[in-house]
Amino acid sequence: MAIKIRRYRPEDAKALTDIFYAAVHGPALEYYSQAQADAWAPMPKNYAAWQARFDCHPPFVALQGDKLVGFMTLEPDGHIDVAYSHPAHQRQGIATALYHHLQAQALTLHLPMLYVEASYLARPFFAKQGFSLVRENQVERGGQILVNFSMQKRLKYN
Repeated sequence: MAIKIRRYRPEDAKALTDIFYAAVHGPALEYYSQAQADAWAPMPKNYAAWQARFDCHPPFVALQGDKLVGFMTLEPDGHIDVAYSHPAHQRQGIATALYHHLQAQALTLHLPMLYVEASYLARPFFAKQGFSLVRENQVERGGQILVNFSMQKRLKYN
């Protein structure tokens, strides 16, 4: 099924929050403990906080048909803050489509580079997109240490 990318709309917030929780409490458990996942995405889901976050930093969203299946943000300085695909729709090109759209936006804005703090799960994806490892980070959240990886990619202009 074709993937459509568009800008976030406020009515997307609940579905995007559900995607985040499903990704953290699903595929990420291959790399992180349940306690770490609970600290990363604590229950109950805080829909209001995510709504406020999305309203301040609107992501690009991916749809298959009319179903939201992923999202990714691009901040004005080239930071990719969040990048998640629904577990039931992973390995279908959703993150790649989102990333290509985001990179095209970055090129339009003449950003010199993109950078991200990638989870264990996301690190291979960003490496495949041409990002290089800068350093490994240990981040404390909810009494748990979470490992992520600072990565960056210099953008090329013709």
